[in-house]
Amino acid sequence: MKTSLFALIAALVLAGLSITACAPERGSTAPAGNVAVSDAGLEAVRDAVTGALPDVRRDNVQPSAIPGLYELSQDGQYGYITGDGRHLIDGDLIDLVTRVNLTENKRKDVRVTELAALGEENMIVFAPEKTEYAVTVFTDIDCGYCRKLHREIEDYNARGIAIRYAFYPRAGPNSPSFRKAESVWCADDRKQALTLAKQGGDIQNEAGCENPVAREYMLGAQLGLRGTPMMILPDGEVVNGYMPADALAERLQMKEQG
Repeated sequence: MKTSLFALIAALVLAGLSITACAPERGSTAPAGNVAVSDAGLEAVRDAVTGALPDVRRDNVQPSAIPGLYELSQDGQYGYITGDGRHLIDGDLIDLVTRVNLTENKRKDVRVTELAALGEENMIVFAPEKTEYAVTVFTDIDCGYCRKLHREIEDYNARGIAIRYAFYPRAGPNSPSFRKAESVWCADDRKQALTLAKQGGDIQNEAGCENPVAREYMLGAQLGLRGTPMMILPDGEVVNGYMPADALAERLQMKEQG
């Protein structure tokens, strides 16, 4: 299992370490007061971060939207490093003028990119004749609200919303829910098998075919899943939990109108 950013920070604090690009020369004193932070440059900051946090890959440290501040990402979590490589800020970056959460915008971009990489061919898609919006839903076959959403699939389709299912069996690998998801994927008619499974029916076929369930399970956690169903809208925004078709259609229309 990958180490989360929070775990890395906790380990850093417990160890009493600090992220420092260049230690002060002997006899010098640390700057006090409101002193501008020097920018050591991307590679020097990467050296500092990976020296203090060896589990972080170098390319997880990138320039941020703010000059002199660098972005640190780890398993869907974000922090920021000062330009001298010394201080790590744990939290989201918000533009107080525009009221835009710059970190959440980055998460949205990552979600869109990762779902495109997964590909619709690795999802089970219930689409209307004419699709206006495609919403990806991470689902657990045994989740009550996931089942409620699926019972209303025709309502979503009637509003031009295609539901693209990816699997997230909450109990994890080798659990009954995980094996059900694999069996659904291995069925000759995946859509029919998924509907039957969500109704509590038994899927008889073997779960031994090549399938994307493990990949989707890991991806859900990486993209910030806190519970199922998790909806990811076309722009990467997340809706955690069930949302009825009318409310979802209204939200999508409002986003389209700006």
